[in-house]
Amino acid sequence: MSSNDSSDSAVAVSEKYYDSSVADNFYFHIWGGEDIHIGLYEREDESIAAASQRTVVRLADALGALPATTQVIDLGAGYGGAGRYLAQRFGCHVTCLNLSETQNQRNRDANQAQGLADKISVVHGNFESLPSADASFDVAWSQDAILHSADREQVLSEVKRVLRPGGQFIFTDPMQSDSCPDGVLQPIFDRIHLSSLGSFGYYRDTAAKLGFEEVACTDLTDQLRTHYARVARELKSRYDEMVSRASQDYVDRMLVGLKHWVDGADRGYLSWGILHFRLPDR
Repeated sequence: MSSNDSSDSAVAVSEKYYDSSVADNFYFHIWGGEDIHIGLYEREDESIAAASQRTVVRLADALGALPATTQVIDLGAGYGGAGRYLAQRFGCHVTCLNLSETQNQRNRDANQAQGLADKISVVHGNFESLPSADASFDVAWSQDAILHSADREQVLSEVKRVLRPGGQFIFTDPMQSDSCPDGVLQPIFDRIHLSSLGSFGYYRDTAAKLGFEEVACTDLTDQLRTHYARVARELKSRYDEMVSRASQDYVDRMLVGLKHWVDGADRGYLSWGILHFRLPDR
């Protein structure tokens, strides 16, 4: 299978999964709804939604003060919580690019309800082939989405293409550790239908090769472990409710999958954190 075939397959699998009603019910009702990514926890029993919102604030703080003229693209925007936060905080315009039309419709409905429809564009598409002109954004943002690509270098190349000189690229992603042995993450790879994850070293090297300057790379791997364990506890505590919303098979398989992530973090095979890059001004 060629790399293009692998990439197309990964896109199709992700789109089918996130468009499904069972996945939508899980991520909307358990994972946080507004924000469906890894949270920053001050307590292990803290609400998933509060911790997830804290991640958005942390990334936004790292960008500095953005003028209202700023154009942001959110890659893999999910339900659009980050886009709404950025639009409300800075008054900027956000393009939410996302593969799942199920999530996109929830995003549009929330934008309308919060009076932000004029500040946020919701676009169906994938981040390996961005439907945007060259040099059309000042900031590229992504939270825990790039792992789903089978061609992550292409994603970073596309980000470079659509950013203006001096543009910032900030993202988080569940990754394998730079010292991860071969084969140990196969249960996770099987679950997400991919053959690898990125790593801090991979993203730093690839970004440098493409001409990005590194602003900061912050290792927060302990938060990945805390988050997946917290989601698992929430799902177990609402087991009967979620079986009725999704299915027992889906819930049981999700609990097994979450345990794989927790175990991988405990064994030092996984990493997570904030990666922040910038294009040169010229």
